[in-house]
Amino acid sequence: MAIKKSELYSFLWTGCDELRGGMDASQYKDYVLVLLFVKYVSDKYAGQKDALFDVPAGGSFADMVALDGDKEIGDKINTIISRLAEAIDLKGVIDVADFNDPDKLGRGKEMVDRLSNLVSIFNTPELDFRANRAEGDDILGDAYEYLMRHFATESGKSKGQFYTPAEVSRIMAKVIGIGGATSRTQTIYDPTCGSGSLLLKGHDEAPVDVTIYGQEKDNTTRALAKMNTFLHDCPSADIWQGNTLAHPYFKQPSGDLKTFDFVVANPPFSDKAWSRGFNPANDEFNRFPYGVPPTKNGDYAYLLHVLASLKSTGKGAVVMPHGVLFRGNAEADIRREIVRRGFIKAIIGLPANLFYGTGIPACIVVLDKEDAAARKGIFMVDASKGFIKDGNKNRLRAQDIHKIVDIFTRQLEIPRYARMVPFSEIEDNEFNLNLPRYIDATEPEDLQDIDAHLRGGIPSRDLDALEDYWKVFPAVRSALFTDADRPGYCQLKVDTGDIKSTIFNHEEFATFNQSVTDLFARWQAERTPRLMAIALNDKPKALIETLSESLLEIFRQVSLVDPYDIYQHLMDFWAETMQDDLYMIVSDGWKEAAKPRLIVEDKAKKKKEVADFTIGKKKYKAELVPPSLLERRYFAAEVQAIERLEAERDAITILMEELDEEHGGNDGLLGEAKTDKGKLIKSSVKARLVEIKGDVDADDEREQLDDYAALIEKESTADKHVKTAGKELEAKIAAKYGEFSEDEIKTLVVENKWLGTLAAGVQGELDRVSQALTARIRELAERYANPLPQLTDEVATLTARVDEHLKEMGAKWN
Repeated sequence: MAIKKSELYSFLWTGCDELRGGMDASQYKDYVLVLLFVKYVSDKYAGQKDALFDVPAGGSFADMVALDGDKEIGDKINTIISRLAEAIDLKGVIDVADFNDPDKLGRGKEMVDRLSNLVSIFNTPELDFRANRAEGDDILGDAYEYLMRHFATESGKSKGQFYTPAEVSRIMAKVIGIGGATSRTQTIYDPTCGSGSLLLKGHDEAPVDVTIYGQEKDNTTRALAKMNTFLHDCPSADIWQGNTLAHPYFKQPSGDLKTFDFVVANPPFSDKAWSRGFNPANDEFNRFPYGVPPTKNGDYAYLLHVLASLKSTGKGAVVMPHGVLFRGNAEADIRREIVRRGFIKAIIGLPANLFYGTGIPACIVVLDKEDAAARKGIFMVDASKGFIKDGNKNRLRAQDIHKIVDIFTRQLEIPRYARMVPFSEIEDNEFNLNLPRYIDATEPEDLQDIDAHLRGGIPSRDLDALEDYWKVFPAVRSALFTDADRPGYCQLKVDTGDIKSTIFNHEEFATFNQSVTDLFARWQAERTPRLMAIALNDKPKALIETLSESLLEIFRQVSLVDPYDIYQHLMDFWAETMQDDLYMIVSDGWKEAAKPRLIVEDKAKKKKEVADFTIGKKKYKAELVPPSLLERRYFAAEVQAIERLEAERDAITILMEELDEEHGGNDGLLGEAKTDKGKLIKSSVKARLVEIKGDVDADDEREQLDDYAALIEKESTADKHVKTAGKELEAKIAAKYGEFSEDEIKTLVVENKWLGTLAAGVQGELDRVSQALTARIRELAERYANPLPQLTDEVATLTARVDEHLKEMGAKWN
């Protein structure tokens, strides 16, 4: 059975535990990723006829496994990797990490044990990549990306620059338009490629196998990029090591810079040593015709290199700190010149704390030479508010990525989010491109109305601000409000506590609710046949893209519900559950994937797997079809019977707790029967009854103890009934797994598990609509419920009462 992607990721990460302590994440990533690469190449190509690579004798992962406990394991692993590197032309790529380094891996037995354990972690059936590779879906490339993200997280600010978050990479791949590539001769280039994530996301977005070029200053990181391209099935990618600004590798036969169709880059922010190794004022590649960047800040040096590397129709995207948008002096001059020439198509502001090398907010500068002279403005997007917290970093959600790309692609103007800014306005601002000058992303202030506080009533302007709701529920407003005693103010017609029921029970809201439910049901009916038809070797990523896009499109028709929120429900469920289900189905087929998996206990594992059910002494995990689905569909009566038995048992437990609370104190009738830990148990109650057997003065205590002992017996009997019924249900469920037809499995998974979960998410969004409206109206009602004259009258009334009481008490006032 194919391993779940999420389990694969977690499993690989445990391999890193073997290396912690001797080095930090920026170092041990080199070891783990090399082992991942060797295991992958060996599994896929060793012993295969007409394979892309010839894995040599003495150069495979199997040769590493044979070294378990070998005193010279480190040196011999180096030899194995060297043989493989030479055979597949990756010298200087996969052989850069020294597996015989005692300073990092320990000395003597410590090194032997550490490396033996590390190899054994990769030598398991779960990591048989021949069985786990779903053709067309980069499960290994995704695993690599998972590791890179975690390495970057652990490396911290100073060493996390080798990885650009995948979410940012996806946006850049889409905004450069590489999805419209038509020929394999088209090219994509990254002058500071790091581990290659930007290049590979661009390649994945292209419908054709575009040619990849990259350059990276750090040789170890360049090795990561090269391995990454192999794991993503892009072995022909041309990745070179070197300082791109001082010594760009890719050149024309004439010596000029080579130019590309698409360029992506996430260069080091504000590089102070950017000009080391060459003279920018006399740059042989003529990259700085619009001005030389400041000596101590290389942001524009990289931007201008990208611009010079684009063909006349080329398109690029560069991650830059916000400072490039507004800083003065030489940078202002450069900015003015490239804006005037129309090279900047868009600027997309991103949330702060996305990147691993810095916490400052960044932006994507989208460059486009095609039709630059005819460009009339710059499309600006402030996406800084759309993210989710993820540990100590922020992360773009699927809905944030999709919204950015949609708005950019369609050039939609959205208040407080995006607009096309004409060059005339930019010129009026002296070519300062700082986003807040053009987009006010702040939420409107919730202003207090002094007149309403003084005289009562709810300001009509506050209700008018809810116009989106009233367009859908026009009669709900009149059901809730009436005109106040003066223009511009309204009065609530119902009690504050009845606001929610007035909205929920109104015919217009019910009609809206039903219309959205019907719309989802229509989408579900259209998509169910395709989901039922999932077959071996289908493409899960292509399927979820089609599914999610159709869901997003249909919910664009719905008022009040944000279609991107619905989209996010699906994508969250995809990440948590559905992608694992699909990978199992396309690898093993429906019936095989639905079989419960026997849990084999591994004593070395720190975290034990929780069984879904147990038969005898054998524990099973049912991943595709969990027992809860079977309970709801086939065994509802048995579940209800168990719930009744549990309720009976719990009722007895409550009686025992009440008796303990009433009589279990130190001086209570049950107090002496408690254990040293303050518990009333069968043996301690029985012992106390024996102790007071002949005591004629202990009748009351004896009666309470007898009652409690009887309840203990009843609870024990009731609990046995619950457990017996549970075991019987487990046996029925286990038997049912062996009786499934494929159609039954499909119905359970598609209709009940997948679409049922998504339907609940849609209903949650509908509930949120009414809750948001209810909360706002209640807030306004409570805010202006007690105007000043009413408060003054209440104070006067209360003062008079106090005075009267004081007089009755004989108090005298001067």
